Amino acid sequence: MKSRLPLPDVDRLDPPQQAVYRSIMATRGNLSGPFLAWMHSPELASHAEKLGAFCRYQTVFERVESELLILVVAAHFRCVGEQQIHEPIAEQAGLSAGHIADIRERRPVSLASVRLTLIHALAKELLENNRIGDRLYDEGIRGLGTQGMVELVGIVGYYSLVAMTLNAFDMQMA
Repeated sequence: MKSRLPLPDVDRLDPPQQAVYRSIMATRGNLSGPFLAWMHSPELASHAEKLGAFCRYQTVFERVESELLILVVAAHFRCVGEQQIHEPIAEQAGLSAGHIADIRERRPVSLASVRLTLIHALAKELLENNRIGDRLYDEGIRGLGTQGMVELVGIVGYYSLVAMTLNAFDMQMA
């Protein structure tokens, strides 16, 4: 991974960094993406790693749905690093290459289900307007439930932090 921030040498981590490193490796199996930057602040890395693990693996959303949310965030922030990491995962989860390209380029996208279309609309509106209008909010509550809406906002928020980290430090696959 390239970065304008010096990346930590995993063989020279201090004890707090080692603890975070072990936790990240246990849940993800690699130290890619924003974790390389966050390791410079082990406390931030620790909290972000736990929130990220929840947002990615433990919400009410199916994998294709959470990956859709991540790609909408990546497109909004024009975050190449996040796209490089999550586009292949999204395709494995069931999003077509065409849909992925449309999301990346912020073109209209015609998704396979009403639920995916709703999730896409909610994330886009939240990112573009910093809020969700009443009509779409009501649709979201009906379609996703209260927990789903709260977790959707959490995923969008967490991956916005990821995108800002990757963009700020110009982190992407070499």
